[in-house]
Amino acid sequence: MNDFDGKVALVTGTTGIGRATARRLGEGGAAIIALGIDLEANAMLQAELERSGVDALVLAADVSIPDQVETAIAAGVERFGGLDVIVNSAAVHPYGTATSTDFETWNRAMSVNVGSIYLTAHFGIPQMIRRGGGAIVNVASVQGHACQQNVAAYATTKGAIHTLTRSLALDYARQGIRVNSVSPGSVRTPILERAARGDDPNADIEAAFRRFGEAHPIGRIGEPGEVAELIAFLCSSKASFCTGADYRIDGGLLAGIGVR
Repeated sequence: MNDFDGKVALVTGTTGIGRATARRLGEGGAAIIALGIDLEANAMLQAELERSGVDALVLAADVSIPDQVETAIAAGVERFGGLDVIVNSAAVHPYGTATSTDFETWNRAMSVNVGSIYLTAHFGIPQMIRRGGGAIVNVASVQGHACQQNVAAYATTKGAIHTLTRSLALDYARQGIRVNSVSPGSVRTPILERAARGDDPNADIEAAFRRFGEAHPIGRIGEPGEVAELIAFLCSSKASFCTGADYRIDGGLLAGIGVR
């Protein structure tokens, strides 16, 4: 389990997959720098990590703002001495078509979902190079491969993450930095809960999750911890020959054709 002894990991997003990943990497021995805008979630994650004996620094930061990302990475490096792993999990999920999505919403999706990966790379990769290399994992989505209707901005960002992942992998392979992405299907996260609730505050979320799960051949939705395990593998030395690729973790969702 201690695949990350002596390593320092930066994780964006303190709920859902980000939270599970911070916990998994911390349990594996890594010191954790976690960034999020949800102050309550930040405090909960800090407390969880501390209870588990993990050395952690959970910071309030909007990962779409350069100064905040730069400051947070600098604080983490000062605290822990370097940076070895970056996991980009922070995301927003607007709904809408190209005509119904306003420009502000479109730009926010691009800035958070894609821009944050650029920013953590821009400020984080020089620190990783000083340590002799490292690993980056970007959380994309099956929506980057095959999308639903009414998710124009979100799906576009997830496709962009696949491309940015390949670009980063090629540009920094010789510096010992591996870069991969993971593309989950439906996973029990706050984003999926909002989708399940829709416009009904009294919606039966578990019933909706069961319905979502029926679309996956495996018959259920995924759990954040399952995605975190894949991310941990890709960040570890066990994945030393893996770079520039996307790994689907979707319960078989994209394995078939949805025609009956």
